[in-house]
Amino acid sequence: MKSNIKPAEGKLGILIPGLGAVATTLIAGVEAIKKGISQPIGSLTQMGHIRLGKRTENRFPMIKDFVPLANLNDIVFGGWDVYEDNVYEAASKAKVLEQGLLYSVKDELERLVPMKAAFDKNYAKNLDGTHVKHGTRRQMADQVTEDILNFKQKHGCDRIVLVWCGSTEIYYEASEIHQSLAAFEAALDNDDKLISPSMIYAYAALKLGIPFANGAPNLTVDIPALIELSKLTNTPIAGKDFKTGQTLMKTILAPGLAARALGIKGWFSTNILGNRDGLVLDDPDNFKTKEVSKLGVLEDILRPEDNPELYGEIFHKIRINYYPPHGDNKESWDNIDIFGWLGYPMQIKINFLCRDSILAAPIALDLALFIDLAKRSEMSGIQEWLSFYLKSPQTLPGLRPENDIFKQLMKLQNTLRHLMGEDLITHLGLDYYQDLVEQL
Repeated sequence: MKSNIKPAEGKLGILIPGLGAVATTLIAGVEAIKKGISQPIGSLTQMGHIRLGKRTENRFPMIKDFVPLANLNDIVFGGWDVYEDNVYEAASKAKVLEQGLLYSVKDELERLVPMKAAFDKNYAKNLDGTHVKHGTRRQMADQVTEDILNFKQKHGCDRIVLVWCGSTEIYYEASEIHQSLAAFEAALDNDDKLISPSMIYAYAALKLGIPFANGAPNLTVDIPALIELSKLTNTPIAGKDFKTGQTLMKTILAPGLAARALGIKGWFSTNILGNRDGLVLDDPDNFKTKEVSKLGVLEDILRPEDNPELYGEIFHKIRINYYPPHGDNKESWDNIDIFGWLGYPMQIKINFLCRDSILAAPIALDLALFIDLAKRSEMSGIQEWLSFYLKSPQTLPGLRPENDIFKQLMKLQNTLRHLMGEDLITHLGLDYYQDLVEQL
């Protein structure tokens, strides 16, 4: 399939709805990496390796040398926000990165001024931003489209991708207007309030053939109408919800417990978080969206209906508490009640003092680079191979998502091998020993 991939020539514009803590940490980090001040720790595209062929061949190139990804020096950032602070000001207020590091890239960050955001306070009640667009849903979609085209022309970009780094929207389920593209566009014209702000950005991008990755648990592109549009314009989509702190640990630990057939009685998770995301999630309607995203992970990994003796009675509880003194330094506690041989109980306790945006920034970068690769590879629709980065992976209707991070990584790596015409790797390994028997 290698011959079908268009080269990553020219500039790649990464446009971000929501220039808050995650986005500003990403942008400042990339600018610092360009200057040789920092390293892209946590980014698979920049620091990861991939095995090719048999183990005896010792081919283990870096991913960025194996697949034709956009170079960091060819990236141009832009975005929208409900506050008018430039990226330097926003990053300073977010207090994720040290001021000295921010000062070293101050000129680059100050040049990035957000465009007015498509916003509806009903979807994020705890935000009071005034740097917003006005008009009907259709008018806001047209304004976002104009923003994208103007940005592309102004910065001489050859390609654009959108990565949602905005707030978690309130929980709601798809309705009749989300079931087809025709119904969705009619609802746009009718200024239907069941079209969320994130859907406005996704619609504008997909209509232009621009890939869209959803970093929040919002419904957004996880509806038939926008899936239909993505196929119509041959455009890849990925969602949803960056897999960062507590859920990252769950997708690492739960597969290990399941692999050893150890039972789980209960898994209690609580978090404290003080950044803008924590403020938004302090509203019950917004928390519900995040809770649904986080709850599904264990069920998909453990499959209690298939393993009733081990997981049929599991009690899974999640809490998120807004605690301003912690800022972006999220802290999570997990109490896991497990049982082993003959049903004897044991416990696991985890106290993860993480940095939410430090974990999310490389995810946003990788999604942008990989979804641009997908577009250049003529891939369209749902990109399940990018589930590795997401809490609530988007799949085709009726297809159960894979949340085991190790299986997700295998899927991602095999997709890259497939794109580049390399043999897929099953890790069976029997061929090595069969060859040895034949030699003897």
